[in-house]
Amino acid sequence: MVSIMNVDRKISSEDEYIRRHHRHDVRDNQCSSSLVKHIKAPVHIVWSLVRRFDQPQRYKPFVSRCIVQGDLEIGSVREVNVKSGLPATTSKERLELLDDDKHIFGVKIVGGDHRLRNYSSIITVHPEVIDGRPGTMVVESFVVDVPDGNTKDETCYFVEALIRCNLKSLADVSERLAVQGHMEPIDRM
Repeated sequence: MVSIMNVDRKISSEDEYIRRHHRHDVRDNQCSSSLVKHIKAPVHIVWSLVRRFDQPQRYKPFVSRCIVQGDLEIGSVREVNVKSGLPATTSKERLELLDDDKHIFGVKIVGGDHRLRNYSSIITVHPEVIDGRPGTMVVESFVVDVPDGNTKDETCYFVEALIRCNLKSLADVSERLAVQGHMEPIDRM
């Protein structure tokens, strides 16, 4: 019974974070989704990777290079080079939201040689305890136009696969950094 209550609590906190921070106005020709990843590393480590608009390649495996135009602030634009294997070589993205207190990061794609039109994403980072140690729940949501010739399901499936890969890589990098930092267990009261 205790484990069921913990699962219910986890699901309800995920739902609450999604409801609070991941609202997108979805039009008829768009799809949207939210994905959750639990990472065995403290928030400050995970956030230090997510917030680096100028260095997405630190955890995003499909990014080979990133150049930011101007100062790093809301409205900044980055040019991202995409590694081969994806149906794109470049993406131009604008920083829409960066809140270091609430751990909220938002990006909008504004150009590039790909089919992700009107793509916008929000990432939030939340502390949690995993196996008695500091952990992090990451929620990433998106909205994007459905390209001509594709269905909503196909488009969501493709974007979700990319995000899952990025979140897995974020977990791998964060957990490696956490182990190097020798995390201490959290005392439970």
